[in-house]
Order: sequence, then structure tokens, then C-alpha cells
Amino acid sequence: MAGVKWGPRGVGELLDLLDQPPVQERVEVDLRDADYPAISVRSSDRVPFLDLSAAHEPLKEEILRSWEQLLGRGAFIGGEEVDAFERDFAEYVGSAEAIGVGSGTDALVLALHGMGVQTGDEVITVPHTFSATVQAIVRVGARPVFVDVDPITGTMDPEQAGAHITRRTRVVLPVHLYGQSAELAPILHFAEHHGLGVLEDACQAHGAEYRGQRVGSIGTAAAFSFYPGKNLGACGDAGMITTNDRQLAAHLRKLRNHGQSQKNQHEVVGFNSRLDALQAAALRIKLRHLESWIVARRHWAARYSEALTGLSLEPPVEARGRRHVYHLYVVRHRERTRLRRVLEAAGVETGLHYPVPAHLQPAFRDLGLESGAFPHAERWAREGFSLPIFPELTDSAVDRVCSVLSEALERTDVLA
Repeated sequence: MAGVKWGPRGVGELLDLLDQPPVQERVEVDLRDADYPAISVRSSDRVPFLDLSAAHEPLKEEILRSWEQLLGRGAFIGGEEVDAFERDFAEYVGSAEAIGVGSGTDALVLALHGMGVQTGDEVITVPHTFSATVQAIVRVGARPVFVDVDPITGTMDPEQAGAHITRRTRVVLPVHLYGQSAELAPILHFAEHHGLGVLEDACQAHGAEYRGQRVGSIGTAAAFSFYPGKNLGACGDAGMITTNDRQLAAHLRKLRNHGQSQKNQHEVVGFNSRLDALQAAALRIKLRHLESWIVARRHWAARYSEALTGLSLEPPVEARGRRHVYHLYVVRHRERTRLRRVLEAAGVETGLHYPVPAHLQPAFRDLGLESGAFPHAERWAREGFSLPIFPELTDSAVDRVCSVLSEALERTDVLA
């Protein structure tokens, strides 16, 4: 069968999907489903949500050479590559210290532990985030205290956070969501007044800035994830904690390595969460390209925003004084499911981040929170979906996404 033609007739076939009842939100579209029209999409016409192979292809030989050298030396845990990457990343972020760990989740857990959070304490955070943010709080024995998010940026509402401080509060944990910093100034202000720590969840925000300062250098500490799909991603799993507190950094280095200050001397009960040298070597190479990748992401985000202006769709907003690095380009619409079906059938992959807010997840049912508790977070969860964005996108791919989406929106508005 011939591939989809991107004129009115081909798109019209796709728009017929809008007349069908929506599918369950977390069920991915299967183009073999009998409910779908007989539409074929050439592989060359597909727009992937993320293309990791395109990112790695120009760096593959350099990464493999560095790994070959490590294999020859038999150096896999710690060592020169890890030390060098920690120095490079601290310099990039603008922090005094960087401590490599096994994953972004471990970075959150160890940072909370290192900041003295323990059983009975409270940590203020948001429900609109990946579950790992909240799991880390629970893992150290503390209670997550949720506050709603800003309706425009999706990041922590500082006023609500300040209003939820109790005598048990130990840390405030804002999330730099989708690549944009939270509003940190008021958070830092009330945290200092109450003697609280501020842990930045920067797992999606490598290179993001707040008032000219890179995230990861602003709070008491920050956690970064190098999961492969991040703006700076490993070839496996890895994480980093940054801080300007050298005493805290020394403690975290013990915690990540079974509590050892030196071999066979365990000063505290620690963890096994060490950044391996193979990942550090790859990340060190990729770090040199991060700024150019961010420039590309910002370019594609601007192209999307320009093309989608005036449509009944809410594109992301870069707040004043912040540099958004667009780990994700999340738009919002009340008919999200229908729009995603059209895009998927047209060969455009989309994502959901995050369709069930943390306070409604079964894992946190014991907190006793119900639907309606955080209306802004719940709207983000209900209406948001992510368009393809990665440095290697092309003008034609972005044009196709916007063309199909704009026509789908027009038809959806008529149906509504």
C-alpha cells in the first residue's frame, strides 16, 4: 500500500479517527487494530519521539576508543575517568563539588540521606513529577508533603510550599520540570528563614538556568539523572549529586561506597551506588556537545511554538528569567487522547509525562489523598502530552507534526 500523502485527503483519513471513542490513556496505539482505517506509513515518513542512534552515531568511534582503553587497563569502578567527569560536570554546572552515583534515583536518595532526612521528617515536593522523586523521600523514611504546581509552568508553587512548613519539615524538593527551572528565589528565601535544606531535582534539567545561574549550583544540593533519554544521557544508567557544601560532598562520597572513607574502614552505614568508569567516559565525551544540543532543542521548540501559535493548544511557556532546555516539549489539550491517536496513526510518536500524578498512584495510597486535591497538577496530568524533540530533528519532521496536529485540532474543535 502506498504511504500516507500529506495533502488534505490523506490527513482527512487520519482525522476520521476523531469520530471514534477514545482509548484508555495508557494503552498505546496499535496500528493493526481493526478499528483503524487501512493507512500505511512509510518508515521514512515516521517521526520518532526520540532517536538515540542519531545522537550516538557521530560519537560512536570516540566512545568506543575510550572504552577500549578502559578495558585494557581493567579500570571499571571509580578511577581517573570518574574523577575527571566529576570535575568537568561541576565546572559546567558551576558547583563546587560533583559526586557520581549509580542513577538519578540514587542521587535523590543519597542527597536526602546526606542532608539528614530521616524517619518522621517531612519533605515538601510536588505530585506532578516522575515517581522516583517521591519514592526517594519514602526510601529515607520521610513523609512526602505535596503542594500544587504553577498552572503555567507546572513547577512548584512557592507560596503553597511556604504555607506547608511544619516543625517536621526538613527539606524542600522542587522539581525542574521538562527542562525548566522551578521558581527558586522565594523557595530559597523561606528555606533559609526556617533552616531548611533545598534539594533541586534537576534530573530533567541539565544546562537549565535560573536568573543566569545553572541549576545544580543554587540549592543545598541537586540530583541529576543520566538515564539514556536525558539531554545528557549515559549508555546505561548513571547519576550525579552536585553541591557547594564540601563537607556534605565528603559525606556523600562515603555513603555511595558502603560508608567507606578508605578501603575497609566503614565509618557509616552506606550504599552501593558508584558511577562506573565506562559510563563516566561516555558522559565526559558527550558533555562537550551538550550546549550545542541544547541550542538545537531550543531551536526546534521555537519552531513548534511559532507554528502552533493561535491554535487551541497550550504550548510550553519559558518563564521570565529562566533558560528552558526542553528535555520535553509538552503541550496541553482537553482532547489529548484523540489527538495522540491521529498523530500515532500518521507515524508521529508522542509521549505522556506523567498521566497519573503521584498522590493518586497506588504506591502512595497511604497518604490518604484523593482526586481534586491538587487541581493544577491533575490538569497537567490529564491534558499534557509530549511532541518529538531531540537535536537531530529536521524541518520537514517538525512541519509534518505541526501540519497533522493543526488539522486534527481544527476537527476536534468542531466536534467539541
